[in-house]
Amino acid sequence: MRIGMLTQWYDPEPGPASLPGALARGLVARGHEVRVVTGFPNYPTGEIADGYTQSRRMDEVLDGVHVRRVAVYASHDGSTVKRMANYGSFAGSAYASGLGALRGVDALWVNYSPVTIGLPMFAQLRRHGTPTVVHALDLWPDTLFASGFADGAGPGRFIHASLDRWTNRMYRKADKVAYISPGVGEVLARRGVPTSKLAYAPMWADEAAFQFSKPSDDRSSFEVPDDHTLLVYAGTLGSAQDLSSLVRAVAQVRDSPLTCLIAGSGTEEEGLRTLAKGEGATNLRFLGRLGRSEMRHLMAASDVHFVGLNSHPLAKITMPSKIQSILASGRAIVGTLEGDAADVVRAAGGWTVAPGDVAALANVLREVADAGRDDVIRRGAAFRRVYDKQFSYSLGVSRVEALLEDAVAGRCP
Repeated sequence: MRIGMLTQWYDPEPGPASLPGALARGLVARGHEVRVVTGFPNYPTGEIADGYTQSRRMDEVLDGVHVRRVAVYASHDGSTVKRMANYGSFAGSAYASGLGALRGVDALWVNYSPVTIGLPMFAQLRRHGTPTVVHALDLWPDTLFASGFADGAGPGRFIHASLDRWTNRMYRKADKVAYISPGVGEVLARRGVPTSKLAYAPMWADEAAFQFSKPSDDRSSFEVPDDHTLLVYAGTLGSAQDLSSLVRAVAQVRDSPLTCLIAGSGTEEEGLRTLAKGEGATNLRFLGRLGRSEMRHLMAASDVHFVGLNSHPLAKITMPSKIQSILASGRAIVGTLEGDAADVVRAAGGWTVAPGDVAALANVLREVADAGRDDVIRRGAAFRRVYDKQFSYSLGVSRVEALLEDAVAGRCP
């Protein structure tokens, strides 16, 4: 097939933004022609990546994938106005300058987040009627409001209603709607998406970056004692990740053989550093944002990872992409989690407590430290087996490929 992809995020952008590129390469490897419409890379720094100069549009071929890049307002800071400008600029540019690259495709995969991508999607459907799979990697408008964009009163109520109508139209126009966690599928069904359209298609990890045989004993660069269990948090330092609970809990177990390293940056970084100092968390250090090779080294050195989400209705159906990355790396997880994410962690043999329960988290961290590295390493091997059975890259590409084929077949007389 000739497959089109609409996604604001694409290589060389890292983390979750790299997943569409992995999908494109996987489809090419299976004999498909793939054409991508995306923006100039600027995530997560908000600056155009080295090697690119922004213009109205640019075509390139990456790993056999035909990529058209269109202009975008580059910004990823905390400003709501700038965030909306970033989302909206890509939608407008893709509509005006990108769709020519999708002429003649047999099927279209749409990265549903952010939902402003509906603009070029609707235009593609109007012009060419392309069979379309919408992949709900985030649940909108819920995600936007959970981030504090607006409340449910006054103008916020109008915005919420408008986005509801917009997303519902995307569901109606799509031939298939894929979702990444069971809870999201249930919500979409309650919102009127026919079950015949819905399909479970969880995301995968960059397996080449996160595959290690066992935790590395070379931890000298991180100054971690040989007999300490190394707990790592890597990702955004924001309000949604329940990191204040982690800092307070780690401070309570500073007499245990456990060291915690936090890698990343975000709006809460300064506050978390202040909190750690005030709590006396001498067994915790902040590493800042790390490069790709440094992050790989940290993942190899780690024994166990923390994943947290604040208590919010959306958190119960959220599946953070870092869970798949940690599973693929063969590491165990300690989490302040509820719902779907907690189910995955517990089924793999990890530990979960309620978001915000510092005392319970401290008890778990003490248990992890006292059990020692060998026990944590054993649990990590079970996490990798869960990844291979449920979330592997090969399985993920097969699921999307089948949905695209079903979308095309559903249009045949």
